[in-house]
This record gives sequence, C-alpha cells and structure tokens, in this order.
Amino acid sequence: MTASIDDNAVDYALLGRQLEALLDTRDWLTNSAQMCAFIHQYVPELNWAGFYLQRSKDVLTLGPFQGKPACNPILFSKGVCGAAARSQTTQRIADVHAVADHIACDSASRSELVIPLLIEGNIWGVLDLDSPRAERFSEADQAGIEALVAIFQRQTDLPAFWQGA
Repeated sequence: MTASIDDNAVDYALLGRQLEALLDTRDWLTNSAQMCAFIHQYVPELNWAGFYLQRSKDVLTLGPFQGKPACNPILFSKGVCGAAARSQTTQRIADVHAVADHIACDSASRSELVIPLLIEGNIWGVLDLDSPRAERFSEADQAGIEALVAIFQRQTDLPAFWQGA
C-alpha cells in the first residue's frame, strides 16, 4: 500500500523554524540556493523547486533551482510562472496539462505551485514548485509555502534586478 501525501502531512511550522535557522546570511544568492535545496529535500513529491528572477522587463530568468535543467527565459505572457509574475498572485495548478500555455520543462510534471516575490509592489521573481503528481498542492501547502517565502524575504536582502521604466 502506498502512502498518500495526506498520510504524511508536511509540518510547515517546523519547516519554518528550520528555514529561519538555515538562512544565516542576508545574501540573496546563498539564501536562494539554500531555500531551493531545503524545499526540494523536505517537501515530498516534488520534481523541481527553483526561482525565476525578473532581470528585464516582463521576462523571468532562471535562478537557483533543484531538479532537471529548466526552461529559460519565461515571458510574463506565457505559462504558470508568467501568470504569477503578471498578476502578482500565487498560482496553484492541479493539472498543468489543463493550462493551454503551460511551459513543459519536465514532461513528468503534473501540478504546479508558483509564489510571486515582491519588493515594494514590484515583482522580484517567483518561486516555482513542480510535482509529478496531479493535485499535489493543497490550500495548506500553499499557505505553508507562502509562509516559507515570507521567512526567506524577511531574512534576505533582495536586490532590485530590474526597475520599471
């Protein structure tokens, strides 16, 4: 018998305390790499965890990640990451194959959770999580990952890569 994800609920409060201890520098690159590795290691059923950064107008560029090689660049007008950046809202997708403009970097991905990171109302980038299981991300997962992103932002000096003109 295979355990379902519900049988192994993620303790996001514990992960938050662990992440606070792990992010012991203010450096964005170090903390971004640590964050990806941490989430990839401790959140089950992921096949990709990483950042896409806005380094030019309406374009996301690949940043630190864990998983297979990834797509780069991603326009704000395309895919789930683009939708998160464009709308500045979290995108929780139960079945990526139902999204007409989904960008399939890994054909094994079935569901996706993308959290935008903002600096003073401007998009800095997104944290993108992919899973090979459809409907992997619940509302509790979304709230938990958003809480981890808040810790990351609080403990990291995020440079403004691109400033709107």
